[in-house]
Amino acid sequence: MATSPKTEPADRAHMRAALALAARGLGNVWPNPAVGCVLVRNDRVIARGWTQPGGRPHAETEALTRAGDAARSATAYVSLEPCAHHGKTPPCAQALIDAGIGRAVVAMEDPDPRVDGGGIDRLRQAGISVEVGLCREEAAHVNEGFLLRIREQRPLVTLKLASSLDGRIATHTGDSRWITGPEARARGHLLRAQNDAILVGSGTALTDDPDLTCRLPGMENRSPVRVVVDSRLRLPSSSKLAASAARVPTWLVTLPNADGETRKALEDRGIEIIDAPPGTDGRIDFAAALRELAGRGITRLLVEGGGGVAASLFRADLVDRLVWFRAPMVIGGDGKPGIEAFGVADLAAARRFERTGQELIGQDLLETYGRRA
Repeated sequence: MATSPKTEPADRAHMRAALALAARGLGNVWPNPAVGCVLVRNDRVIARGWTQPGGRPHAETEALTRAGDAARSATAYVSLEPCAHHGKTPPCAQALIDAGIGRAVVAMEDPDPRVDGGGIDRLRQAGISVEVGLCREEAAHVNEGFLLRIREQRPLVTLKLASSLDGRIATHTGDSRWITGPEARARGHLLRAQNDAILVGSGTALTDDPDLTCRLPGMENRSPVRVVVDSRLRLPSSSKLAASAARVPTWLVTLPNADGETRKALEDRGIEIIDAPPGTDGRIDFAAALRELAGRGITRLLVEGGGGVAASLFRADLVDRLVWFRAPMVIGGDGKPGIEAFGVADLAAARRFERTGQELIGQDLLETYGRRA
């Protein structure tokens, strides 16, 4: 049901505020969706709420708690359908009913089988006017990872590259620090905070011995789950990732028959080992690996390297978004490519994207792309 022309501008502004609130939770609320809620009464915003760390309390509960009795007869703008099922918290749809709201504007339905229209039906059965679909595309973009986990049993995959103008991430000797400047690196850390998990291959883990944490001041607690794809269990138990696994959740995806002694040594360090079946090439099947991550609640996955992992994901057509930092330098054809060969023989087989943004970050160019529909 569309909003009336008279109220649409105000409705749209309030819904976009709810979507901005929802985005605050990205990377910090999995396995739940990131939701925002704005309560308005007599043309005045009386309360706001968004999904809290760990996925609860939910946005509606937060807003209603702040509003108190002022929520009666208010309009609730919610970026995703209020839940209708009993989980660790009561249904948000019922909380809105109990608070006595008079109207609800919902950006989109929640495809979770436990909800899937049930929240909207419950509101309407209680006599509350419900309008659905305002800013639907924007709401779907914010929660694309959650929607993919529900519909396709995999997370949203964002590939982040930091390369020279000619697409190289290191020289032929392996020198790569630093191709991009400090401003671009800081933006990369913000990306980590906005994703549930960050993934690298064993080659990157061995060569760089990275921390893979968010080190922005004040956001150190927003580090994502760290995931290493390592079919042969080559990650040393002395690595930074293993040494800090008891403090920062660290998962390692490997083949079921990987070395048992090494497996135990890594598990003793606090690393969770995840078995994934091999693909036709004998290496880890990335589609199966992503299903394993989704099954553990991951909705947004940031991939940082290296070129072999990127090629494997493109080969399986699993890259949804590209975040590409380009430094104003040229390394040459003997440098290491950001994306290795993945078997494209003709242009019809190329993976195609649409540019969604472009921004100058210090001296580096940041380009963002989304999968072409």
